[in-house]
Amino acid sequence: MRQTRRWWVTALSILAAVIVLAAFVSRRDDSVPVRTAVVVQTTIRSLVSTNGKIEPVNNFEAHAPATTSVRRVLVKEGDFVKQGQLLLVLDDADVRALAARAQTQIKAAQADLSAVERGGNQEEILNLDAQSVKARTDRDSAQRSLDALKRLEQQGAASAGEVREAENSLARADAQWTLLRQKQTKRYSKPEVAKVEAQRAEAQATYDAAQEVLAKSNVRAPFDGIAYSLPVKPGGFVAAGDLLVQVADLRRVLVRAFVDEPDVGKLAPGDPIEVTWDAVPGRVWQARVTAIPSTVRLRGSRNVGETTCIVDNKDLKLLPNVNVGVSIVAASHDNVLVVPREAVRMDDTMPYVLQVVGRELKRRDVETSLSNLTQVEVTRGLSARDVIAINSSNGKPIGNGTQVKF
Repeated sequence: MRQTRRWWVTALSILAAVIVLAAFVSRRDDSVPVRTAVVVQTTIRSLVSTNGKIEPVNNFEAHAPATTSVRRVLVKEGDFVKQGQLLLVLDDADVRALAARAQTQIKAAQADLSAVERGGNQEEILNLDAQSVKARTDRDSAQRSLDALKRLEQQGAASAGEVREAENSLARADAQWTLLRQKQTKRYSKPEVAKVEAQRAEAQATYDAAQEVLAKSNVRAPFDGIAYSLPVKPGGFVAAGDLLVQVADLRRVLVRAFVDEPDVGKLAPGDPIEVTWDAVPGRVWQARVTAIPSTVRLRGSRNVGETTCIVDNKDLKLLPNVNVGVSIVAASHDNVLVVPREAVRMDDTMPYVLQVVGRELKRRDVETSLSNLTQVEVTRGLSARDVIAINSSNGKPIGNGTQVKF
């Protein structure tokens, strides 16, 4: 009897445990925690984000015209300069000496060329004139002697040998006269004339080059601006071609942006541009695209097209050659429905989202338009303030019909 009672107690205990377990199982929550977002009506922009570089719009660079030293530097880096203001002076003693020698060579070459054109110098011309007069006189005399001997030969008073000798004398006199006339008019050959002309041209070129170097040895500002780069010091040595000074009007600067090849086709003249610089946090410079890429070239490891814009820089914050961030607004839609990009899913048919209805997810097929890195414009399938699921908080998959909690 006692054993029977013990058996019933055990059975009732097991039954109670089963009932409690069943109640616990029945009350277990199978819903999935999810992250959600609300459909909002706002502005969405499609941006092309890249990097760029600041360049002066109107820039002047002076380079050393020859190897020399810097005599004086009259401004400091960052100084405002006026048009025509003397900025620095180079040592030009050697160039002045070269110019003087070249000028002497020009005068000598001009004298030689004048002599060639006239047939010789003054003394030579006078001698030739005198010789030519004498040769003509000798020729005329030989002609008269020949004429006289021919008449005497006809009269039998002169021999044929005398006549031939007179003819030979006339021929010699005529040849001498002809030679002297040629010396007066064609004394120098074309190669000789060309040589003298080349010497004069060479001397003139040397002088012109020296004058150009002299002109560039005194560097003046070509316009009002800022001497933003001045890498030389008084007494310093510079080689030909070395940079001396850079001057620019920095109130307006050019931004050269490097756009990756896949984004080049999105650009159009007039697109808004936003320029930022890490050195001035929070500051945004506004501009518009002035030129779109005409070609794509390799820049480092990227294939890029270069686009430019002009930025007002009246406070002179943007400096030449600094690297900046560039965001180009390729498209912008106002007052449209926008959802997070990661909330939009895709299957074989079309994009869709998972709308939160009560505590259950419902699939909603949608049509989309503009998108950027974080947002997507929805043109059909949702309304403002609808709640949609982004993903689960515990990594479990979610889909149509999933029970959720927040």
